[in-house]
Amino acid sequence: MTDTAVFNEMLAKIESGQGFIAALDQSGGSTPKALKGYGIEDGAWNNDEEMFALIHGMRSRIVTSPCFNGDKVIGAILFERTMDGEAGGKPVPALLWERGVVPFLKVDKGLEDEAYGVQLMKPMPGLGDLLDRAKALGIFGTKMRSVINSASESGIAAIVKQQFEVAGEILDHGLIPIIEPEVNIKSDTRGECDAILNAELKKALDALPEGRRVMLKLSLPEHAGLFADLVAHPAVVRVVALSGGFSRAEACVELARNPGVIASFSRALLNDLKHQMSDEEFDASLGGAIDEIHAASVA
Repeated sequence: MTDTAVFNEMLAKIESGQGFIAALDQSGGSTPKALKGYGIEDGAWNNDEEMFALIHGMRSRIVTSPCFNGDKVIGAILFERTMDGEAGGKPVPALLWERGVVPFLKVDKGLEDEAYGVQLMKPMPGLGDLLDRAKALGIFGTKMRSVINSASESGIAAIVKQQFEVAGEILDHGLIPIIEPEVNIKSDTRGECDAILNAELKKALDALPEGRRVMLKLSLPEHAGLFADLVAHPAVVRVVALSGGFSRAEACVELARNPGVIASFSRALLNDLKHQMSDEEFDASLGGAIDEIHAASVA
């Protein structure tokens, strides 16, 4: 259970920690792709249970690596099965916090089909029960993702509305929500999408009751510094950025151009890790990626 003192300690770490948040939350649909990137080909498993066991092995190797600690990694976003699992003989959220890494949980159930240029989140039946379970396991906050593909004012407004409605339920359960309305960086109207989203987020943040605070996970904007007002907003605990299809080197360059924004990378963090590596090779590769992303986050 996350008591008030621990919650406040975690909040302070996320609010002012000099580091970044690792995204280890690939779910069912993206797991085969993540395993392939890790050097495990399709056909290495016979069913979903075996597939999830393989991805849990990868995540366990990451979170138990000596370099994966709160010195540079201030938080980690987990998939539900990872939250429920163990690493190093301990429940994963407890292991993370013991290492100074604040645990978050991905709570969305994936995306609806595109309409009005965006993909809203699918319904989340049983969210309340999941949030109660997460809190009991020591989870600090949550993450949920929507996608913006084109500069539709009505579509982007609908995404922000849905995100903040669900965020309200998460806050009611004593957890801090990460709101992630991802702008597709390949969109022909990327800059316009960024601008509309920025305006909608400001309106939604201004409307939050006093004392209610959220986090934002955003695509790196086409125009550097666009999100400065969001970074400074009193209702925002922290603004983090996804790599969104950029290589790690590209994402780090873009990130460093946006003061106050820190990384929350997934693929750009894990891309070079391979199942076949020795522990020394694995730790060296992960440590190098952590150093590079940390440097861009504190630039």
